Amino acid sequence: MPDIDIDFADRNVVLDKIKHRVAKLDTGKKHNTGVYTTEVPHNPVDNLSTIEHKTAEERGYFKLDFLNVSIYKDVQDEAHLIRLMKKEPLWDLLTAPEFSKQLFHVGEHSYLLSKLKPTTIPQLAAVLAIIRPAKRHLQDHGWEQILQEVWVKPEDGSYYFKKAHAMAYAQAIVVHMNLLCEQIQQ
Repeated sequence: MPDIDIDFADRNVVLDKIKHRVAKLDTGKKHNTGVYTTEVPHNPVDNLSTIEHKTAEERGYFKLDFLNVSIYKDVQDEAHLIRLMKKEPLWDLLTAPEFSKQLFHVGEHSYLLSKLKPTTIPQLAAVLAIIRPAKRHLQDHGWEQILQEVWVKPEDGSYYFKKAHAMAYAQAIVVHMNLLCEQIQQ
């Protein structure tokens, strides 16, 4: 089953406009981001699915993850976003903890950014994958080996980051880097 994440500056703007059901984790708690836009067995009081998301998937229900990504609040419009995406970031800033600690998704991993020194979106995506337990062992290897192994699905079922997700997040980090640089220049 495909895993689809959709980023929003404020997901509630969309959720307030569409009929949806909240997905449930295997702990019985609500999924932080997962929703069903089709009918799924649910509690009518709290709108929470009565079956956990993995079971729901096995039964053919399709979950979407609507994610709040606050960096998009600073994007003025589509043209601004495209400029931020296309602009080559100042990659050296990733090795400066006072800058990298501000970044979406990698701020707590400044040491790894300083160690690996990514200079491309695919390398930054690989860093995002290395943060996950299944690929953490790659942090002590060179880029050639990292890029050869980082996207291979672990056979033991351990948690890893899929390439499509990592590339999308890497692009979002580039947007964030360029936003921060714009704010500094103003």
